Amino acid sequence: MVLGFSFCLSLAACGGGPREYSRASFNGPLQCAPYARAKTGVALYGAAASWWRGASGKYRRTQSPAQGEILVFRSTGRLPSGHVSVVRSTVSSRKILVEHANWEPGRIDRSVPVIDVSRNNDWSLVRVYWAPIKNLGSRAYPTYGFIVPRDIDDIARLQETPDHAM
Repeated sequence: MVLGFSFCLSLAACGGGPREYSRASFNGPLQCAPYARAKTGVALYGAAASWWRGASGKYRRTQSPAQGEILVFRSTGRLPSGHVSVVRSTVSSRKILVEHANWEPGRIDRSVPVIDVSRNNDWSLVRVYWAPIKNLGSRAYPTYGFIVPRDIDDIARLQETPDHAM
């Protein structure tokens, strides 16, 4: 029973869209957590927001982004299970490009701009590009920070992992 519940949580919604998407539309077969796990090799499970705590003692956590790291979004009313994205590159101290699944329901998006809008430039609050409007979304989302999944050689190798490896 507990295992089944945990599995359901791992498939919980990871999204961030306008109101025309129902909450159910984010609960399809493509989810952010399994996608990020397949791209980075992390052994973290459960709702995306729980990854931050789950990484304690297993993976290094940081407030500065680098390629291959996982940005962990906190749980909010719009993101009840949180969200995770994989950093593709750092553009500046306040802009990164990520790839993630199901920010827009049922899609994998690559090279998506994420902007740090936190007061202290600590990546605790971000805005994310939203493809349907071809611009940054109007909402700011709180985050925990970045999980460093592996050493740099492993990250480079895992960036080439095909998407169907999930």
